[in-house]
Amino acid sequence: MGKFDIISFSLLSPMKPNNNFIWSVFMSEHQSFLPGTEIEIVNPNVELGKIKHVLFDFDGTISLLREGWQNIMGPMCVEMICGEHEPTPEIEKEVADMIDETTGIQTIFQMQRLVEMVKAHGLVPADKILDEWGYKAIYNERLLMPVRERIQKLKNGEVTLEQMTVRKVFSFLDELKKRNVTMYVFSGTDREDVQHEASVLGADKYFAEIWGALPSIEEYSKEKVIREIISTHNLHGPEVMAVGDGPVELRNVKEQGGIALGVASDEKKGYGWDMHKRKRLLRAGADILIPDFSEYDKLIKYLFCET
Repeated sequence: MGKFDIISFSLLSPMKPNNNFIWSVFMSEHQSFLPGTEIEIVNPNVELGKIKHVLFDFDGTISLLREGWQNIMGPMCVEMICGEHEPTPEIEKEVADMIDETTGIQTIFQMQRLVEMVKAHGLVPADKILDEWGYKAIYNERLLMPVRERIQKLKNGEVTLEQMTVRKVFSFLDELKKRNVTMYVFSGTDREDVQHEASVLGADKYFAEIWGALPSIEEYSKEKVIREIISTHNLHGPEVMAVGDGPVELRNVKEQGGIALGVASDEKKGYGWDMHKRKRLLRAGADILIPDFSEYDKLIKYLFCET
């Protein structure tokens, strides 16, 4: 068996690459892994060894400063839809599905969906319905409270950098830098905020550009960024890779023939599998899935076809 031969097995098999793996909640009955690792190879036919440019999502892929944002957006959306009425399980599920489907896009587009949902349910008087910018302001105000607290704790030494980032992500970035890979951040978070948070974490030094949402929604999208990078640098599909925990960036890079590396990490811990994310990233077309960057050395060798 070669160094990077892939081990395939079903959930019924006793063969396991890690005793701590949570096999009972895997979505499918058959997975393939690099031997002795938790690096899941979804598409063994993806063309590797040519990567020149890598685009990273930020929140949940690099940073944990915004961990739990879904638990702020979800209740806020339900509250805006229901107004003075009691929330129903149906509305709560509708909101949860919306957030799941749109993770990774600009927040303003999620708020546009919220406006549509508020109007569709008709529980709020028309003169009380805000536009997407109004709802975004409410959401940002609530979200930034815990974010600012975490930043202050980091500055005070109450929490460590390792606690505020996905495990071993800096080691992965270092290895890409050694191979002269040009790296970018493209985030659905407002540009000013994502640039500030990247600076706080010391991650900004790795990236040629840090993109985020702009006041004019037409100016920025992840799809547009990928197209422009490919065009500007005259790249071919497998020379570009997207790394993220949301479906948007993975779908966008796959549409351009690139490589999709999904990070299905448990953000509360900063490492280990989040099986819900895994399912979402599989649906988005991930070529490779990881729970975090703990096995960065083996992952790098696989991506660059190194022995």
